[in-house]
Amino acid sequence: MTDVDFGLPSNLAGGFDPFADEGAAPANEAKPSKAKAAKEGEFAVHVRMQQRNGRKSLTTVQGLPEAFDYKKILKALKKEYCCNGTVIEDEELGKVLQLQGDQRKNVSAFLLDNQLCKKDQVKVHGF
Repeated sequence: MTDVDFGLPSNLAGGFDPFADEGAAPANEAKPSKAKAAKEGEFAVHVRMQQRNGRKSLTTVQGLPEAFDYKKILKALKKEYCCNGTVIEDEELGKVLQLQGDQRKNVSAFLLDNQLCKKDQVKVHGF
């Protein structure tokens, strides 16, 4: 193969990412494992709404620690907010809760009221 020179200055061709957050570690440093981050309480719960067809929608909750019992959380959510739901096993994302309808506000309030996570750990997308 031939070497291609794009003519980039040497400071931009290195491992520096100008769009990374200030506190983020460089790309070549090792990141802590997910299990270690969950033990330290450094997890983020993402609550999203996905539009299906017409007025139908799904609410997805991902990022809960593996230590939680997903089926119990789902059962409590279904009973309190009168909706159906399921636990989906995803290869990349792990376990994801799915609820029928737009339940973003309800789910975030439920997580905070039952002290499953802190306010800064809940990320509600789409508002």
